[in-house]
Amino acid sequence: MAFVPAPGYQPVYNPALPYRCPVYGGLRAGMSVYIQGTIHPHVNQFVVNFSCGQYDGADIALHFNPRFDGSNRIVLNTFQRGSWGAEEDRRDLFPFHRGQHFEIVFFVNPGGYQVTVNGSPFYQFNHRIPLERVETIHVDGNLTIQSLNIIGGGGGGMGGGVMPLPAYPSGNLPVMGGPQYNPPVPYYGHIGGGLTSKRTVVVRGLISEGATGFHINFKVGSSGDIALHFNARLNEKAVVRNSFLRGSWGHEEREMSFKPFKKGQYFDISIRCGNSRFKIYVNGQHFCDFKHRFTAFQMIDGLEIGGNVVLSFVQI
Repeated sequence: MAFVPAPGYQPVYNPALPYRCPVYGGLRAGMSVYIQGTIHPHVNQFVVNFSCGQYDGADIALHFNPRFDGSNRIVLNTFQRGSWGAEEDRRDLFPFHRGQHFEIVFFVNPGGYQVTVNGSPFYQFNHRIPLERVETIHVDGNLTIQSLNIIGGGGGGMGGGVMPLPAYPSGNLPVMGGPQYNPPVPYYGHIGGGLTSKRTVVVRGLISEGATGFHINFKVGSSGDIALHFNARLNEKAVVRNSFLRGSWGHEEREMSFKPFKKGQYFDISIRCGNSRFKIYVNGQHFCDFKHRFTAFQMIDGLEIGGNVVLSFVQI
């Protein structure tokens, strides 16, 4: 079953490197780029370039270059008209480690790129080249990329819609529909207007090293019913789906096409509401379906997330 992304959400999973990802509609303030992956044990360096073309030698608006060369520094720069600009670097903080997982987020602000690594603010790189010229995200080096997501863009078969995003990361955004960055756990979000057919909820985060599990609940505020309970039980190596209606739990569903969750790793879950069922995708692969037991799904107006996870992004 083909993965259907949410509007304004352009995920790419497990691309071979080097990889050039087009920015459909061009880069704009309010967009963000998420990169999750694993650093190879024998890495020397890797690069993420915000390029002004899909060819070698194009101008680069942001060159992000961690170097594992003994000094362990991260160089940021621009490349314009065939020449490199003045380097900016961080030597006091090097958040990457050989053989470990990572997440880099580039928030595109009007004044520059705000970079966070593994959920912590890292650097602000002011624009030297107009961001509207950026056409491509280019990644290369000794990495395995689990996912690359451009959030807030249009095009790419998604009807050209633009999802408005804040121009800054925050863990204290209002609890309401829309994207939230680094929200606290337990998390509760309001689904404005209730669920509708073809609406997709996206949850991205990191499973803690000592995790026993986490859950996602789609709730009916007026009754307390849980239309979908998605419960990853790591100690049981199971993912349980169920519902809690009229004060009682229903029959558990545990069938799995693959085992998607591991301690210490990042995940990307998309749950799409259809007319007869929820369609659940994990890391871009169809994981399972859950037939509606609460058929008036338009009354589902709450999203609840709890357990041993660190959330990096939730889109309702």
